[in-house]
Amino acid sequence: MSMYRRLAAGRYLAAEHTQGPWDPGTQHMGPVTALIVHELARTAPRPGLEMSRLAVDVFGPVPVGELEVRTDVVRDGKRVQCLAASVSADGREVCRATAWRIREAGTPATPVPGPPAPGPPPSPDDRSSWLSTGFGYGRAIDWRFVTGGPMRTGPATVWGRLTVPLVEDEEISPLERLAVFADSGNGVSHALDFATHLFVNVDLNISLFRAPAGEWVCMEAATVIGPAGRGLTRSTLYDESGEVGTATQTLFVAPR
Repeated sequence: MSMYRRLAAGRYLAAEHTQGPWDPGTQHMGPVTALIVHELARTAPRPGLEMSRLAVDVFGPVPVGELEVRTDVVRDGKRVQCLAASVSADGREVCRATAWRIREAGTPATPVPGPPAPGPPPSPDDRSSWLSTGFGYGRAIDWRFVTGGPMRTGPATVWGRLTVPLVEDEEISPLERLAVFADSGNGVSHALDFATHLFVNVDLNISLFRAPAGEWVCMEAATVIGPAGRGLTRSTLYDESGEVGTATQTLFVAPR
């Protein structure tokens, strides 16, 4: 089973694999973000322009049901292009995104770190924890922790791979695979107990200096909680060749 089934142009039906950890009736933002990327890839494509930044603002819970994704070109140019996307459910806008594409050209690349470690074999905790078994999105990811752990608080380094299709009978790109995983930073590096607190992200910002490749994505994530109900997660993103960019999430924090 896939995460989504296309109903018509820009319309999708979400499946159980999109379920998030807070409510079985609402989606994890990873699949929603990847669906935005999937639709933006079909919006005014131009050879030689690659997505370099995606900023998603979340206006409310996204239900597990029908979604409509509308896209537009905000600024068109030969060297840069700005796109926008809006996701609605039941006639209500639930999130909005902007994306920048930048032209590809030869530049002197600076040295960057390689992956923190090769993806390890799955451990019993990776396979049996609530993260891997307790909700649809978690079950759709193959989790491989290098440091930290599925239910440990504190920073974590983890490899992940989507094990189901994003959209039924449609190809998934490495960028879509990265988008599915990038929204997991606050979950894998949680600083507070899931049982006592909510720490829900109101946004996701992905910045890339090169295109990702392959099925596997790695993140080094750390979360800090402030004294007034807000938090921040910072994640460094890798593919199997090395670092590709970063992701940040602003968190709403509250007792359950």
